[in-house]
Order: sequence, then C-alpha cells, then structure tokens
Amino acid sequence: MKFDATTFKLTEFKSVQKRSLIIGILGLLVTAVGYFINTDQFFFSYLIAYLFWVSIALGALFFVLLFHLTGTIWGVAIRRILETLIKILPILAVFFIPILFGVHHLYHWSHVADVATDPILSKKVGYLNIPFFAIRTAFYFGIWYLIAQKLYKTSIVMDSGATIDQIQKLRKISAPSMIIFALTTTFASFDWIMSLYPHWYSTIFGLYFFSGGLVGVLGFMIYFGLYLNKRGVMNEIITVEHYHNLATFTFGFIIFWGYMAFSQYLLIWYANIPEETIFYLQRSQGTWSILNKTLVIGHFAIPFVGLLTRNSKRNFTYLKYMALFILAMHWIDLYWVVMPTLHKTGIKFSIFDLTSLIGIGGIFMWLFWTQFGKHAITPYRDPKFMKSVKHEVPYS
Repeated sequence: MKFDATTFKLTEFKSVQKRSLIIGILGLLVTAVGYFINTDQFFFSYLIAYLFWVSIALGALFFVLLFHLTGTIWGVAIRRILETLIKILPILAVFFIPILFGVHHLYHWSHVADVATDPILSKKVGYLNIPFFAIRTAFYFGIWYLIAQKLYKTSIVMDSGATIDQIQKLRKISAPSMIIFALTTTFASFDWIMSLYPHWYSTIFGLYFFSGGLVGVLGFMIYFGLYLNKRGVMNEIITVEHYHNLATFTFGFIIFWGYMAFSQYLLIWYANIPEETIFYLQRSQGTWSILNKTLVIGHFAIPFVGLLTRNSKRNFTYLKYMALFILAMHWIDLYWVVMPTLHKTGIKFSIFDLTSLIGIGGIFMWLFWTQFGKHAITPYRDPKFMKSVKHEVPYS
C-alpha cells in the first residue's frame, strides 16, 4: 500500500481490498452452513454481526454531522474515513435481506397465531407486523442514503476547490439531519433489537444502542488510523494529537455508555414492573450473570481507567490493543442484548457467531476499501485542513 502525497490518493491497495473480499466470502459461506445445521442459531448470530457493523457506520454518520455542525478543526484530517463509512451505510441494506427471511426465527411477534392469544401483543399488532417492519427498515436506509449521499458528494466536490457556500451548505444539511438521525436510529433499535422482546420496553434503549455505536466507531477509527500509519500512509496528517482527541472522545463516550446502561437498569429496578424487569431477570440466570460482570468491567471500568491519563492516549501500541479490546466489548454488549432470546438459561457461543462477524466484516471492509481508494483519503482542499494537520492538544 502506498500514498501519493500530491493527489492524496492511495495506490497499490488492491491486495488488502481483495483479501477483505475473500475473507468475507469465506466467512459468509461457512456461516451459511449454519442455516442447515441450526437455523435459529444462524439467524441470531447473523443479526448480532449485522448490528455490530451497522452500528459502526451509524456512529460514523453522527460524527460527520457533529463535525460539520461544530465547525471542528482537528477532525478535518480524519473526516474522509468517516465519510467513507457513511457512504457504504446504505449498501448494508442488502445485508438486511436475510434478516427479513428469518423474521419468524427471530421475532416472536411475527407468529400470527401466538399474537392472537397474547393480550399484550394483540394490542401492538398495528406496529409489530412484517409488512410495516420491512417498510420502516426501507425508510431508515432511504433516509440514511439521502443524508450520506449529500454529505459525501459535497465533500468530494470540495476536493476540486472548496468555497464558503459549500461549507455552509454542509452545516445546513447537518442541522436537520442530526434530528432525523436521532429519530431513525432510535426507531431502528426498537425494531431490530428491542422487539426481540415484544413484552419488554425501555424508553432509553435507543440511546443505549446509539452510545455503543459511538464507542465502536471510535475504536474502529483508532485502529484503522494506526493501521494506515504503520504502512506509511498519512503519518504526517493523522498525528499523535488526533489520536489523543479520538482517545479522549472514546473515554467520554465510554462514560456515556455506562451512564445509559446504569440509568436503564436503575429505573427498571426501582419501578419493579414485571414487564420491564423480565429483561434483567433473564440476564441474571445461569452464565448470563457472568457476562453482566464482564460488561461492567470490560466495557466500562477497564477502558475508563485505561484511557484516564495523557500518556495512555498518546501511546500508539497501547491504543491499538485498547481499540481492539473496545471493539470486542462492543460485540459482547450486542451479544448480551440479543442472544438471551435464543439461549434463555445461559451462554452458548457458536462458531457461527465468529464466522458471521468475519463474513459481514470482510464484505464491509471490501466495500470500504473500494470506496476509500476512489478519491483523496483526506479532504485536503478544506480551508481548515492545514490547521487540522498542525493541531496540537494543550498539555493537561
């Protein structure tokens, strides 16, 4: 892999692109075998892997909108990586098709006979039905496509020469888009995850899913940036100062995720309403209780303490492994939310949990590299670009 400093484009990146595609295809082929071995396990493993990668792309969309709204300087240098993630977000709608085919295996509310005899579900049938579920999903991806396309296209046009009008246009687009993003992400989390437990509800579940996605995309950004740096790409553009800020954001959103997780638990525990407590009671049984403690320690305590100091935020080797650890915890978090629907009494890891993650991830990264290599990998014509490259974090 090489980097042309005059055009700011990647050259000779086809090998990693091809490798991602091969890994993705092999992963999906092995996962497909699971359909014939254990159909329920196949669909649940696939759903978790899908949510993992979609949440990262959604987290990227949030940060692109945030950067444009706030007019941030330091984030300009890394913005194209995030923009590439949002560009491929709408394509992930294709990977939702297997979930539609597996709706009867995943969602209890899809069984008409059971709904008819359930007094609670029978009152939710106007919302929880397969046609409306599919329509809503298509709507979410349609909205995300329109937002992502407008942001990405305008940013690419700016590579030929940015104007104040274009910068203002991006900010005007981002203001209403942030509100739309919040609503669509919230309802998508209700539909895809919370409806796995149609008797249960949480008013802040959307924020819980959203906060996990933010932590996930920050872990991705740190690891991917260091991956490029190790290969001599953008070493003088994405500097230690940018990693310091990314690590600081990670530290902050780890706290945000912990606050959302604890708030959800505290309110449900205090109210002690049966249709709410069932979610946590189920996760207190058998080996699921071990995963509860794992999340408290691994998703919150370790990264909180591990990113507390200035030195930890500026050590590349340390940050690389911390980023991988955070990504692993994000997957475990989704596993903890989704999988008890299938395995009610305890943890039962499956090889298809791994192969589906690798399969979708391989295709995800192939799409990413394909798009990333088409244009300049940083918005070098943005008026704030040089200030972003020379950005320094005040000592504290």
